Amino acid sequence: MKKARKPEFHPDEYVVYPAHGVGRIVSIEKQEVAGIELEMFVISFEKDKMTLRVPTYKATRIGMRSLSPPEVVSKAMDTLKGKARVKRAMWSRRAQEYEQKINSGDLILIAEVVRDLHRNDEQREQSYSERQLYEAALERMTREIAAVSDGDEVRAQREVDDVLTSRAA
Repeated sequence: MKKARKPEFHPDEYVVYPAHGVGRIVSIEKQEVAGIELEMFVISFEKDKMTLRVPTYKATRIGMRSLSPPEVVSKAMDTLKGKARVKRAMWSRRAQEYEQKINSGDLILIAEVVRDLHRNDEQREQSYSERQLYEAALERMTREIAAVSDGDEVRAQREVDDVLTSRAA
């Protein structure tokens, strides 16, 4: 097993784990797994009431990253202002693509999913699976925006809603 360069994450720092969104590193601990002592990041996802242990040498390889800088958040908000791009492919194929974008952990890609799946009051209703994907993307996006700014998820949700509704006007 080759040791990769140790990432520069620290306890009490917020990070983005691709498959789960924003979490906070609670501690770094040593744990023995199959006779090998590993150093692990202990990441808490309070909203989901979940704790995840990630080997420190694997963190960057699996896509764990620091929060997006304000410029990327701004670019993600600009992405929301754009026109929805819905491909003419079958829903199952599009759903897979949306799922991949959400699980990529990339804020811009998540913003694209929110933009593409957002429905105004006068548009047709979403299917259950569309709604699930939309809400997952929206939640990931607002959590990261909140963590980058002041930690207020309600305000971040309002900002995203304002951008989406102004786009329709």
